[in-house]
Amino acid sequence: MAQTVTVYGAYGHTGRFVVAELRDRGFVPILAGRDAGKLRTLAASAPGLDVRPASVDDPASLDRALAGADAVINCAGPFALTAAPVIEAALRAGIPYVDVAAEIEANVDTFTHFTDRARAAGAVIVPAMAFYGGLGDLLMTAAMGDWTTADEATIAYGLSSWHPTPGTRAAGTVSRERRSGRRVRFTNGRLEYHNAESTLLKWPFPDPMGPREVIGDFTMADVVTIPSHLSIPEVRTHMTTEAAGDLSSPDTPPPTTTGRSDQTFLVEAVVRSGGTQRRAVATGQDIYAVTAPLAVEATDRILTGRTHAVGVVSAGHIFDAADFLWALAPHITVEPLQRGAES
Repeated sequence: MAQTVTVYGAYGHTGRFVVAELRDRGFVPILAGRDAGKLRTLAASAPGLDVRPASVDDPASLDRALAGADAVINCAGPFALTAAPVIEAALRAGIPYVDVAAEIEANVDTFTHFTDRARAAGAVIVPAMAFYGGLGDLLMTAAMGDWTTADEATIAYGLSSWHPTPGTRAAGTVSRERRSGRRVRFTNGRLEYHNAESTLLKWPFPDPMGPREVIGDFTMADVVTIPSHLSIPEVRTHMTTEAAGDLSSPDTPPPTTTGRSDQTFLVEAVVRSGGTQRRAVATGQDIYAVTAPLAVEATDRILTGRTHAVGVVSAGHIFDAADFLWALAPHITVEPLQRGAES
């Protein structure tokens, strides 16, 4: 019998990709979220799927949404508002929880508030199982290989463009309010909030992208996921200026509502120990679309016992990182790891 997975926020842009990926992989999605009308509209295009409206301020409705499901994938941002209530419901139901949160503070909250409870219950909670937070963590873990510590980790995001969804914009607003407009970085082994101006750097992306201007310390969720299990005191992420400009402009339209966009990406993860660097590179198309195979592959591996840990765990901690990355083909292409390249 096919396993069922509740998708909370199923009618959102990323949620629709996740529902489609689940069906392609033989799972039966349960459509859940706050807007009953949008759920019914989505169900009309996917006959036979169960529709279960639920609100994060109504625990009983969340319990009904998760009843009988084998797992839940939370695609509804801002995750500062949705993650904790849906995690609580997953713990009550005794099922794994996966989300696609890119919000730094929301992911910190998940690790802070649920690590002990989840470990004691033998539960699995995987936050940030998405393009931001999950993919970078997998790449960095694979690049580390047999290293147990390193000096510095950098993820450079080479996006051709970035048409943010309404959910991305809403999450960004919540994060900025929580930070009081400050910027954030991971340095000296901890998150640090600051008001320093951003810097422009030239990053030597490999072909086919080539060298591009990036905004240095354009900090993403990887500064939460990577340090959660890798001993690296300096973790930074950079973003191509074109994509950062698209995100900051209020006039940038949202992505197309059907199918993959023509946005392309190249993500380079570089870890340094002394004078030696190791790296891993991933390329693909549409950051929202590729979040779906990341989240669904994670859910499949949890349900089939292909995991290394319980509790609140990042992708690189709970899964075999290199094997997971290879399994993402054809959605994401991973370059062979270059071990021991001298800097």
